[in-house]
Amino acid sequence: MKANSREEEVLELIARRVPPGDNWSGIWMDAPSYPIEGLVPTLSAYMRATEFKGAYRLEPLKGELYAIKTQTVSWTPPEPEVFDLYGEGL
Repeated sequence: MKANSREEEVLELIARRVPPGDNWSGIWMDAPSYPIEGLVPTLSAYMRATEFKGAYRLEPLKGELYAIKTQTVSWTPPEPEVFDLYGEGL
């Protein structure tokens, strides 16, 4: 059987909002230890630190910011079942 693959989106949490206001705490590895003021400066800091050029997702009610990344998922379909009740498996 031939292996199949497809691209799958993965959301990576990169920042959380720190109330009050529009302050964000970075989650990435070398994020500043202090809150960053503003969403755009937070995105800029993340892009400079990681060189990620892709899509982002904001969950405003949760106060979370995600980077949308893709990964290739491969799988091998199962072998079809063969029944020999009617002589098919012979």
